[in-house]
Amino acid sequence: MLVAGFPAGSFAANCYVVAPAAGEECVIIDPGENAAAGIDEILREHRLKPVAVLLTHGHIDHVWSVAPVCGAKDVPAWIHPDDRGLLSDPARGLSLNPGQELFGGVTLSEPDDVRELSDGAVLDLAGLSFTVGHAPGHTPGSVVFRTPPAAGPDGAVPEVMFSGDLLFAGSIGRTDLPGGSYEDILASLSRVCLTLPDTTAVLPGHGPQTTIGRERATNPFLADLAPADGPHQGF
Repeated sequence: MLVAGFPAGSFAANCYVVAPAAGEECVIIDPGENAAAGIDEILREHRLKPVAVLLTHGHIDHVWSVAPVCGAKDVPAWIHPDDRGLLSDPARGLSLNPGQELFGGVTLSEPDDVRELSDGAVLDLAGLSFTVGHAPGHTPGSVVFRTPPAAGPDGAVPEVMFSGDLLFAGSIGRTDLPGGSYEDILASLSRVCLTLPDTTAVLPGHGPQTTIGRERATNPFLADLAPADGPHQGF
């Protein structure tokens, strides 16, 4: 699997382009602020054709460029229904003072084709399989996307989780913005993350890549959590 990513804009939200290999179809995950140029560079370099945009949640630092990217590529955007309203009204996800403009008056809009995600759904896109895990806490509609383990030329390739702002290297997503819940994010971490194998690669919404095993052993927010039973553990 080919994964190319970069931190987009002033928020440094990780945008990922995922494909089976160079010269194939691909999906784009979380096109944030001013992400279009970086995406186009990756598409040219690896000769990729996008077929969808996947959104881990609706905060503006992850969806800033979704409408222009989808419009330019003529592809749909996928988001959980609990966060869909943030696509056209991103201020709902922020704590703004009365009368305060959103980043100098920036406005966003929905792409023409928006499709809704559900927990446990499997999206077969660009020759890849993405399992959706609803993981509220950072936002009500936060999700993760997981790809199953595969056989590679140098041996087995572990499963990968695009964790959005649920889990970071050494930390977790903030819960102090509208719609956030510390209790909910802990429950999501127990159910969605701690039930996965230690070898699972975690590609977060901000910061460096990590693994479930590393976070299980060292992340202070996970220290007192145990894996919780859930309907969608593993693949």
